[in-house]
This record gives sequence, structure tokens and C-alpha cells, in this order.
Amino acid sequence: MAKMAEGFKTRLAPEDEYPHDPGEAKNYNESMYFNVFDPAKNTGGWFRIGNRPNENYAEISVCLYLPDGRVAFTFGRPAIEGNREMAAGGLRIEVVEPFKRLKVSFSGKALLLARPHEMADPKKAYRENPSVPCTVELDYEGVSPMYGGETVKADGSSLDIDPEKSFAKAHYEQHCAAKGVVTVGDERFEISGFGLRDKSWGPRHWQAIDWYRWCPMNFGRDFGMMLSVIGDGKGGARQGGMVFRDGIYDLIEECVIDTDWDANGYQTALRARVKTVAGKSYEVTGKVVSLIPLRNRRKTPDGQELQTRITEGMTEYRCGDLVGYGLSEYLDQIVDGAPSGRTAGY
Repeated sequence: MAKMAEGFKTRLAPEDEYPHDPGEAKNYNESMYFNVFDPAKNTGGWFRIGNRPNENYAEISVCLYLPDGRVAFTFGRPAIEGNREMAAGGLRIEVVEPFKRLKVSFSGKALLLARPHEMADPKKAYRENPSVPCTVELDYEGVSPMYGGETVKADGSSLDIDPEKSFAKAHYEQHCAAKGVVTVGDERFEISGFGLRDKSWGPRHWQAIDWYRWCPMNFGRDFGMMLSVIGDGKGGARQGGMVFRDGIYDLIEECVIDTDWDANGYQTALRARVKTVAGKSYEVTGKVVSLIPLRNRRKTPDGQELQTRITEGMTEYRCGDLVGYGLSEYLDQIVDGAPSGRTAGY
């Protein structure tokens, strides 16, 4: 883990794999996320469930990138009661062995998009594209140590957090291997690949972060990265992440990402320069294979309309002679029609 400021420490326990007491914050969100990419079949996907028990619903997303460029996608806000399990709307996440083995399953409908960019207008996309039966059955195996946890005071007590300005009070990640089967309509895809999973809990508004660039990737079972650049809301950025190699995480202290954009302002390629705490340097290039734009909208108590755009790109990465796959996830607040990160020069 990164060096903590004096008076603070990071706490993570096996029971954190299970739902927590949500407390009283209305916008409490307990989220589990998984991705996987099969390097041999040019197929991948990601899955997320975020319980909002104090608002009596969950956010669920299933996104599958198919070999020919199509994307199967579903999103929902099914009703839930309490925060007892990570299961809603046909999506279920089961902890078989904390930090080591988990299962992701889904059964429901998915929108099949031949032109994934159409999701920029969800109503139109759902009106003009077919919804088909979709199933997911994937077994996940942790191949790395855990990264992250909950930052607490030195005596173990929780930090004081303003729920209206929070994105999460705790967060951890882990590189994984995964295998199983997904079906889209009458098509069946056997998946065997690598990915990254994360979990977070605490109050969350998607608008609490100005912008970020999040790039998880794997080059095999024993080499992966997670690159993170987060806007600080003051024109600058916090650079971080980790490199998984030789069975350990080497933390990133410098990460510079240069991005190529299309006419819609979506990422098409990137170049990253990385330096780690251990003194290692890496250069990574990424080419976006398939991308779907998503959004989150919220109205503030004073009536202001806020819109967050998240572009999810399945990305082919290269590091030296190695070729791997992962995601480039770019989050921006849309202000006067423009993404906040690009406005800030990122």
C-alpha cells in the first residue's frame, strides 16, 4: 500500500467482501465490479452491482464486448430491501472464499448494439436495437494481493465524511483470472482470460469527482497494471495505481496519459508513461477496440441538472513486446457540453 499520512492507516479484512452496515447516509452505495478479457478470442466484458439500500434500489450493469465489435449491454435500477446481498435484477455476485474465489452470474435481457456509440442517446438506442436473452456464468480467481481498503484514523475509528461530497469511503482492487460461459441470444462464448475486480462502499455521488482516467489491464496471469489519473477539481491531477509483477504490487508514483480522441470526444488510443516506487519505468500504448458511452444524471436540491459521462473502452494494450487487454474508463462531468477532463487538458 501507499505510504499513509501520519495519523492514518488502511484497514481491510475478509469480512469486507460482504455487505456492510449502510448507516444513515441516503446516498450510501456498496459496489462490486468485475471485468474480464479473453486475449485469444477478442472478447470481454464487465459487470457491476451497486446497492443503494437507503434509497431502496440497486444499480446493475452488464456489458459484453463481442468479437465483431458488437456490444451487449443492460442497465437497471431494481428495487431492493436492505443491504443483505449483492444480488438484484438477475445479477448476482457470490463470495466463495474471501480475496480468492468469487462467482458472477446473470440471467436477463441485454440490448444488442451493432453500433455501440448509439448508447449516447439511451432512449433512441433502446428503441432502435433488439433486446435478447443473455446469461453470464463466470468463476473468478484472485491472482494478486489485495490493493486498498478503508482509510481510518490511527486508533481504528472511521473518518468524518461529507456524504454530499463523497465518491466512496473505502475501495480495494485485485487482478484476477476468470473463466466461464456467456450467451447472447443464440450465441455462446466460452471465456478464459484475465481482469480486475474492485469493491467500494460508503456515500457516493457520481458527480463528486471532477474527472478521472482509469485503465486496468493484464498481460497474462503474472503481469498487470492499473493506471489512475484523477482530477483534483483545481486544474491538477492525482497520479497513481499499481503494477502487478513477480507476485507483488509495485505502487505507481507517476503516471502520465496522453489520449487521442474522435469527433465525439471519445478516446481512441492512449500512451502512458509510468514510474513506480521501486524505481521501475514502463511505457504502455493502448488502442480502443470497442467503446460504449454511458451517463449518469442527477438534479441537485436547488434544481441544477448535473450530467456525468463515462466512456467504457475495451482496449488492446502493449508494453514492450507484450500484448494485453483491459479497459480504458474515462469519467467526465459534462459542463456547457464539454467533458471536464479535456477542458482541463487531460
